[in-house]
Amino acid sequence: MKSMKKTMYLVHGAVIAALYVVLTYLAAGFDLASGAIQVRFSEALTVLPFFTPAAIPGLSIGCLLANLTLGSPLPDIIFGTLATLIGAVGTYLLRKNRFLAPVPPILSNAIIIPFVLKFAYVDVEGSIPFLMLTVGAGELIAAGIFGLILLHVLLPLRHRLFGD
Repeated sequence: MKSMKKTMYLVHGAVIAALYVVLTYLAAGFDLASGAIQVRFSEALTVLPFFTPAAIPGLSIGCLLANLTLGSPLPDIIFGTLATLIGAVGTYLLRKNRFLAPVPPILSNAIIIPFVLKFAYVDVEGSIPFLMLTVGAGELIAAGIFGLILLHVLLPLRHRLFGD
């Protein structure tokens, strides 16, 4: 039974990572995956640690793979992944209240990503406060709105999808 639980943990994490990459590529197709104005659809998945701790490595690995394969600069690969990891851990820690689930990813990305944009990308214009506003707004849309919708849809299915 213990090996079955480990297997399910790995499967959940891998599926979440794959979904994160695919949804990031979808956003990239609309030029929304990076830059001063970004709405990564994949960030809606950052509410998944509410359901399972397997989402923490899944989201982090998904973000890392997406940033690597999109050709992001090294600071974005490192600190973008770190922002996602911090947000996922925060969501897991706040899992007692579903309405707080998107708050950690919104804050971690709104605080960290503007510095990445300012110092890793030469063609991104705007001051840190402006970039915090634009990245925060995009994250509010992706994690706050889409994420809470996803959480609401998955809530009745949580035991079937994620176990106990």
